[in-house]
This record gives sequence, structure tokens and C-alpha cells, in this order.
Amino acid sequence: MSNQISHTPLPDLDLWEDDLLRRYPDPDTIASSKTKEEYRNYEEPSRDSVKEFYRLNHTHQTYAFVEEKKREFLKFDKKEMPIWDAFDFLNQLVDDSDPDTDLDQFQHLLQTAEAIRADGHPDWMVLTGLFHDMGKVLCLFGEPQWAVVGDTFPLGCAFSDKIVYPEFFQANPDYHHQLYSTKYGIYAPHCGLDKVQLSWGHDEYIYHMMKDYLPECALYMLRYHSFYAQHREHAYDHLLSKHDQEMFYWVNLFNPYDLYSKNPVPPDWNKLKPYYEDLVAKYLPATLKF
Repeated sequence: MSNQISHTPLPDLDLWEDDLLRRYPDPDTIASSKTKEEYRNYEEPSRDSVKEFYRLNHTHQTYAFVEEKKREFLKFDKKEMPIWDAFDFLNQLVDDSDPDTDLDQFQHLLQTAEAIRADGHPDWMVLTGLFHDMGKVLCLFGEPQWAVVGDTFPLGCAFSDKIVYPEFFQANPDYHHQLYSTKYGIYAPHCGLDKVQLSWGHDEYIYHMMKDYLPECALYMLRYHSFYAQHREHAYDHLLSKHDQEMFYWVNLFNPYDLYSKNPVPPDWNKLKPYYEDLVAKYLPATLKF
């Protein structure tokens, strides 16, 4: 199905994150270069493109689609690269239409990591900041943006009205499914998120890539940092286990660093390089499979 859909409605790959700043304003403590009100202040055409993005996302992200994508991409047989080459690969996603920064993808990741580091968090959390958007390389493998970025949500059960633009789910085949349209769907109460199928994108992809290397707290950050219907709206408490509820402390801790760490002045990579080379070598192998 996905190969026949080539729509890429966002002029900027990160535009959906910009919309999050408008929908979920946070304190100004991390957003040092601007106030939260100034961040990502798009005119109406850009917001219209975000809306179109979510129309496509909510229409085509089905349970069957996610199963298909996991079979296709979790084999990690597309490309193998040294880790630092992987950042160069990711930087092909730079887009000049971003109104707030002309920094490349690596600089955003580095700024996120540096903000986490500056607040004295553990080094594995700094590394999580550095890698949290690496899954966007899916776009470089031909995936449409609606299958790479965007708020994530469970499939196999009813869509919550707390998800952004819930009206677009009416065009999703799962919306009318006899079982998938019920509150619990195929799941048991408080079954735990490890048993729940979430929509496909860079979060799930990078989680599977990193799951053998990082601690569980980091993996929750990677896998659920776009699950706003839960960590901001608590729309799926009925599926979370007690352990999930406890671990979402880390998801909530991480997200402001992702959303509010962008600054027009890039970090000095020449000074930071030795620290990050040592950090990456501490946790990860020399090459990564994509």
C-alpha cells in the first residue's frame, strides 16, 4: 500500500514538531534563545500543511500497515555505516524552509544532547538525545513523511479523541473494524505497552535499533517521545501497566529537551568531539545497521 502513496505534504520534515510547540507549550527554561511563544511561529499555509500531513497519517496508519513496515525495516538490511557516517547520511534531510534555524539534523541532535548534559543527567540520557531522531533516515529510504514523523498512537483498539485531528481517523479502515474500534480492542486491561502496536515511524525504528545497547529508561524515551496522546493527555492509561506508568517519568523528563533546545548558535563541535566520540564508543558498536 505505502509504495503507491508518495505524498510528502510538509515543506520541512520537522514541521510537525513545530506544531507541537504551539499545541503543548512548555516552560522557558530550556528554550534559551526565544520565549516559547516565539518558537516556530508559522503562518497559516505551513499549518495547513501540518493538517494535511495528519490527514494522510491518520488515514493510512493501520495495524496491517505497521506489521508490513516492521517486516520491511526491522531486518536492518538497507545499509551499514560507521556511526559518524550515519550522521552525515541523516544530514541529507536539511531543508532551507525551516524559519527558525538553518542548522542541520546533527546540530539539532547535538543541541538536544548538550541541553541534557548541561543539566547533569546521566551520560546514557545524553546519548539518547544525540540519537533520538536518527530514525528519520527512513525518509532517505523512500518512506513518505507521514510514515516517519508525527504523533504516535496505538492501533488495534479505538482511536482516542485526544489524538491531534481525530476526525481524520474516520477514513482509516481500522476505524470501522469490529474489534479494533472498541476501547480495548485486541488488548487486555493494563496489558502493558510492550504488547501494544503503536503507529509506525522514527520512534519505533530507532527503539529497535538501540534496544540492545541502552538502558530501559533510554528506550522508553526513544520509543514513546512522540506518544503525546499518552504522556500529555493520559488517553491510554487503561492499557499501561504499573511499570509503564513509572517509566513514563523518563519520557516526560526527556521531551522538553527535544522540543525546546534549538538555538541559532550551533555548539562548537571541535571542542565537543572528544567527549561524544568517547560516549558513543562506550555504548555502541563501531557501525550501525539500518
